This record gives sequence, C-alpha cells and structure tokens, in this order.
Amino acid sequence: MLLLGLTGSIATGKSTVSALLRSPPYNLPIIDADVLARKVVEPGTPGYKAIVSYFGPSTPDLLLPPSDPASGGENGPDGKGRPLNRPALGKRVFGGDEGKARDRKVLNGIVHPAVRREMYKAMLWYYLTGHWCVVLDIPLLFESGWEKFCGSIIVVAVRDPAVQMKRLRERDPHLSAEDAENRVMSQGDVREKAERVLRRGPGAGVVVWNDQDKEHLKREVDRVMKEIRRRSPDWWSWLLLFCPPLAVVVGGWSFWRMSKVQRQWEEEKKREKAKL
Repeated sequence: MLLLGLTGSIATGKSTVSALLRSPPYNLPIIDADVLARKVVEPGTPGYKAIVSYFGPSTPDLLLPPSDPASGGENGPDGKGRPLNRPALGKRVFGGDEGKARDRKVLNGIVHPAVRREMYKAMLWYYLTGHWCVVLDIPLLFESGWEKFCGSIIVVAVRDPAVQMKRLRERDPHLSAEDAENRVMSQGDVREKAERVLRRGPGAGVVVWNDQDKEHLKREVDRVMKEIRRRSPDWWSWLLLFCPPLAVVVGGWSFWRMSKVQRQWEEEKKREKAKL
C-alpha cells in the first residue's frame, strides 16, 4: 500500500486537494491529521486534560464560556468539560517570540503522539482492507518527521505569498494581519517545501501549484496523480498485499532511501545557515 503524504501550508488549498482525492475518480481514503488532532483533545481525553492542566492557569479564556451555544453549559455537553477555545489557544502558541515557541512545543508534545497512534491504527486498517493507497493529510509533514514514511508526497503550494495571505484573511476574517502572518510563519515557507519535495525524484515528490481557480487546481491534481499512479500500478499493489514479506522489504527500502534524502536536505540547510 502506498502512503501518499499530502501537505502544504495554511490557505494554500490543501483541504480542497484532499476533498478531490477523496472523491471520484480517485476515491482514496484520507487520514486527516487535523481531524485527529481535534479528536484527541476532545473533553475527557488525556490530551484535553493535559492541555487544561498546562495552559488553563495562565489562559483564562482557554475553554468556551458556558454562555456559548457550543460549550454545552458549565460542564460541557456530556459532562466531561467545556470544549477548548481554539482561537484563544492559537493566540497563545502562534508567534515568533520565545515564550510562544516554548508553549507551541508543549502543545505539540501533547497532541502529536496521540495523533500518531490514531494514524497507525487507521493505516493498518486500510492495508488489511486492500486499498492500494492511503493519503496522509498532514500540514506539518516534514516538521513532524513523516516524510521518510511516505512513498510519495504531494505539496500544495502557491508561488505568490500575497495570494496565501489574501485567502487566509478571507477565510478567517477574525484574524488580524499580524495573527495571519504569525500563522503562516508557524508552518514554514511553502515554496521551500515545494523545493524540498522535488528532491525526492519524479513521482516520489510532486507539487500542485494553486495560484489560480479551482478548475486549474483539478487539472494539476490529475497531472500529479497520473505521475504517482505510474509508480504504483494495480498489479504491484496486489502483489504487496498478498506477499507481506515483500511489502516489508519494499517499505524498508523506501524508508531508508527517503531518510537519506531527508538527511541530505537538512545537512544542506545547516551549511547554508552556517555561511550567514
């Protein structure tokens, strides 16, 4: 089974591409890290309790107020606590100063391990049910170390940073210009991600450029999926399914090769920084 990574940056169109891949003619199962990240911090979960314990004392508006229709009252809709006030938590962790970076690291340390466990369970299920490919929709795919697990990766990107900022402000009008910029910066430069993924080689790393309208985006998705499909034809997918030892060998080879590409990229960036 092919693990197809899908990433980008905020307001580049990754969710739209995910919806296209979920629909005909592709009909691919999607493991959405954002959806799982919400699931693992629902009231009553260990993740929720850890966030409230760490952020609650210094963030008075961390939980939705009892008067909010979505809060479910003082003790939440099911008595397990009021849901997290996500905009308030976002203001606490998004930004460039040292304190926000520290808090963001704490939050990631709570959420990411729980999300990984859910993703492993979903991947096993899709493999056992005979899917040729599963999409791992992960905004911080490179940063979280998932790059080496993916046989192919799609980066959804825009060439013009102004397009990204405009889309974000239109989608989330409550964000100030500073808040929008902080959120974009927190996910890294998407053009650098595009450059990075292309180092993986044809089919193993592709870029969907989304500076234009949705029809153009559909054509871009069709183009890159044809390239990916050539590397993973049906007969190869069935062979890996019915011959688990071969699947293990192929997976190990892909992991080693992509780990090498990842190390080379990181070492190159370290050398560039050392020259500054």
